[in-house]
Amino acid sequence: MKRIVTIVAIVVFIAALLFFFRYFKGKGTKNVGFEVVNPESMPKQIAEVLPNYRMKEKALVAKINDEIYVVVTRGEKNTAGYDVEIDKLTLNEENGDKVLTVYAKYTDPKPGDVTAQILTYPFTVVKTDMKELPQRVVLEKEYKN
Repeated sequence: MKRIVTIVAIVVFIAALLFFFRYFKGKGTKNVGFEVVNPESMPKQIAEVLPNYRMKEKALVAKINDEIYVVVTRGEKNTAGYDVEIDKLTLNEENGDKVLTVYAKYTDPKPGDVTAQILTYPFTVVKTDMKELPQRVVLEKEYKN
């Protein structure tokens, strides 16, 4: 009986620790405002460096004329029908570093959809209300149907 009580106590303690760390990790997290930038009106500097990153699936941050932009690329796709959009941005501090987390929603063509058989490089660009660049960028992906 003592053994069962001890095991239950250890499990409860571990669960409490996990909850504690998860709860306090989110403290100090602030949402970052942003607006989507059309490809036709994105800064020339982003258009120039985008081909270097279009093959990769990642989030990039750039400072252009005192404005901070975030770019999310999906990599090379063999057909049309793929898309990416930024759902939200959050900024928090971890170990003294400012960390920007980019929450992106990916859309894929549905099975059976007729799509053009061309190479595509889905990406999106947003302008943020941040004043300085973060030290790290984390991309969190969610696939939507």
